Formats: sequence, structure tokens, C-alpha cells
Amino acid sequence: DGKIYDAYVIYPKNHTNEANFVEYFVYQIMPDILENKCGYKLCIYGRDIYPGEDAASAIETRMQKSRRLIILLTHQLINSKEEAYDQHFALYNALIQNDTKVILLEMETIGTYGKLQESLRFIIKKQGTIKWKEEHTVHPQSPNSKFWKQVRYHMPLTSSAN
Repeated sequence: DGKIYDAYVIYPKNHTNEANFVEYFVYQIMPDILENKCGYKLCIYGRDIYPGEDAASAIETRMQKSRRLIILLTHQLINSKEEAYDQHFALYNALIQNDTKVILLEMETIGTYGKLQESLRFIIKKQGTIKWKEEHTVHPQSPNSKFWKQVRYHMPLTSSAN
């Protein structure tokens, strides 16, 4: 299918205290489980997009070469005044061109989805979210936890599974 990545990861990139866990999750836990233990290939901004690259075109290219989009929902992402370019482009591709499946990971209890942009609310209504629960932080490295099984269910088949 010409795709290089199994999923492109979208997460809040502001450096606040709550983002510390999110960044740890994105750079340590997700690659450990999805790449090392399950054989997927992720594209993570800050790891797979290089300094000096034009960020906007690099993001577009990497997303177009990804089979899925994983969006980490946090209060920070929702309350951010400026809409992240990668999130905007991802939702456009998923909804308008309908060529990329979105996996929403609710990293903290969002409560009401009223503050979310309409496109995210539409995706949530259509397919729901996968909720990260506090008990996962005790053994986040277990690929057999309910959370990771749900994530893998929405991911494409890995080449090792074909």
C-alpha cells in the first residue's frame, strides 16, 4: 500500500507538568509496547521528523505514509488555543478524504466532550475512545492489558501477522 508507518502519533507538545507523563508515554511506553513487543512502526514528531525539515510538509508526508492516526486526548490538547497543524491535517484527512483511520486515546478523564472541536466529537460519536486508566500506570509495559489489546485491535495487521 506504499505506507511506511503503521501509525502517526499526535499528542500535545507543550511542556507542562501533565505533559511530562504524556511525553514519557509517547517516547517510552508506546514504542516499547507497539514497536518492540508488537512489531508496529510508529511515526512520532520529535523522534521521526528531523531538525531542519520543513515541519508542515514533513508532517503531511509522514501522515500520508501512515496507516492509522493515534491522537492522545488530554485537557491540554483540548484547551489549547492554537489548533496544532498535525491535528488539523489529520482530521481533515480522516473525515474529508476518509482514507485514514483514527484511534483516539483518552489519556485522562475528559468528562464532557463539549469543548472538543466538532470533527473530534464526530469521530468519538462514531467509534468512541480507548481510555487510559490509572491502574495501567502500575504495569504500563504489559501488551496484554485491556488498554493495549484495544489499541492493537484498531491497528493494522503487522507484517509478522500476515
